[in-house]
Amino acid sequence: MGRSLLSHFLNLSNACPRFTSYGNSSKLQRTLPMIHQNHLPLVGVNSNHRCYCSVSAPEPTVSESSSTSIKRRIVSGVQPTGSIHLGNYLGAIKNWVSLQDTYETLFFIVDLHAITLPYDVQQLSKATRDTAALYLACGVDTSKASVFVQSHVRAHVELMWLLGSATPIGWLNRMIQFKEKSRKAGDENVGVALLTYPVLMASDILLYQSDLVPVGEDQKQHLELTRELAERVNHLYGGRKWKKLGGRGGLIFKVPEPLIPPAGARVMSLTDGLSKMSKSATSDLSRINLLDSKDAIANKIKRCKTDSFPGLEFDNPDRPECNNLLSIYQIITNKTKEEVAQECQSMNWGTFKPVLTDALIDHLQPIQARYEEIMSDTGYLDQVLAEGASKAADIADVTVSNVYQAMGFLKRR
Repeated sequence: MGRSLLSHFLNLSNACPRFTSYGNSSKLQRTLPMIHQNHLPLVGVNSNHRCYCSVSAPEPTVSESSSTSIKRRIVSGVQPTGSIHLGNYLGAIKNWVSLQDTYETLFFIVDLHAITLPYDVQQLSKATRDTAALYLACGVDTSKASVFVQSHVRAHVELMWLLGSATPIGWLNRMIQFKEKSRKAGDENVGVALLTYPVLMASDILLYQSDLVPVGEDQKQHLELTRELAERVNHLYGGRKWKKLGGRGGLIFKVPEPLIPPAGARVMSLTDGLSKMSKSATSDLSRINLLDSKDAIANKIKRCKTDSFPGLEFDNPDRPECNNLLSIYQIITNKTKEEVAQECQSMNWGTFKPVLTDALIDHLQPIQARYEEIMSDTGYLDQVLAEGASKAADIADVTVSNVYQAMGFLKRR
């Protein structure tokens, strides 16, 4: 997610349709289908324990609205580190609002992931509450989605340990983000959690028997590992082996598929159109935070990096900043790419920047007002998070119990 969960999560691209397998078995060499939100295949009835993947026979196609169908499940989340910014919102949270109408959705604050690098202990709790409040302020509806804090469902950590026993260390050593971040931080400042957090991310997803995961470019490798790990555990402990231990047999985990948002999955920095907008960037001028004041937004847009080309246009590789700013404008105004291209093609930066500024302020003002309202009623937010954690735990506990059984543990009496 914060990194989208996969915006960690989950936070949550133009990903390549084929992923490099981590396993040596040809069975694990597979093509990963890229599923767009507006082009999802319809599937039949899925129970919480059946896997919709290439190794099981597909069920008869039925309408999503059929009274006999069960909504497919989506999980995602954002880290409570730094301020939620426009990239987190447009790349993940805004898309959640539309997803919750079609799918069973679980959106959580991934606080366990927030401690993989040095962090402010005094701010973690406050940042967690702020992030939860922003979820709701952005339109996540608790009557449709479960909103909770990752650490409030202890099964996340339990399953991580169980999955860790089945995860080859070589898989983790190949993770790009670990290599990059450990190199920047230095070996003495890097904890084991930075290496193993992809296993926790896999736990976050597999715990809820997720069908789909919103995923951005920077997280596709982690989802690949999750899928490979699900298949590995299914092979090692599922099927007849599990049934001999008194279980139901079959697949232990669903193998999740990626859900690629139709637009805005990768919002770039205001100071460098080739770098993703990030909480960790040194300069606050590189991002628009959802709680920025009107003056702050105006100042950041006024000072953002542009170019000297005439007119404005999408998709020119020599104009990454132009493409980024037009894309932001397109999404927050709900206009089509063609409408924005026609509206802005003759504009110069001096004309466009005030237009973009006004559009951002108008779009973010209701979110900010709703955030203030939610934060003024701490009892309401606490209740939302408690109810969300309870619903999530009901699902998670079943999965963990099945894994314990399939792995041969003595059942607690």
